[in-house]
Amino acid sequence: MKNRFRILLPLASFAAALTSLPAAAAGKEELVEIDTTLGNIVVRLAPDRAPITVKNFLTYVREGFYKDTIFHRVIPGFMIQGGGFTEQLREKPTHDPIPLEARGGMKNERYTIAMARTSYPHSATSPFYINVDNDFLNADQASDGNGYCVFGTVVKGADVVDKIAAVRTTTRRGMNDVPVDVVKILDVKVLP
Repeated sequence: MKNRFRILLPLASFAAALTSLPAAAAGKEELVEIDTTLGNIVVRLAPDRAPITVKNFLTYVREGFYKDTIFHRVIPGFMIQGGGFTEQLREKPTHDPIPLEARGGMKNERYTIAMARTSYPHSATSPFYINVDNDFLNADQASDGNGYCVFGTVVKGADVVDKIAAVRTTTRRGMNDVPVDVVKILDVKVLP
């Protein structure tokens, strides 16, 4: 696994990759359970809207990557972000970044899940966030013109999202908005 910032696929290859995705990633909506120390969140993924993003997320899920990561950034009235750091705030090594699919039709609305990224549009790897309340991250409204890719919706555990969003935060190891009491992701798994 590598943690580099580069475009994975040129635009022509991007289109080709979409057509070569396995059937499970290309159209079947899967349910994924995020088991946290504050409760469980179930998300319905939308591969028809963001096929590469869903495939990327499911790769990390199936590899057990998210086990024992944390929600490392929590901003009330905005979002809860996790899936990239350990309890010691050490960033886990990831696969290469994926192309941005922010124009897939889903909006950054309350209780949707999206990929976190740097200021570079094609930099999403493993970290994700769940929207609490914002729409300025949508591609058609984002200040950078790119937005953030939404790839699913919370279908169970909205109360858990709200509980996480309400935790007290602090600054640790130079990072802002870190929960004072660790909110751990115990596991993430695809539901049968």
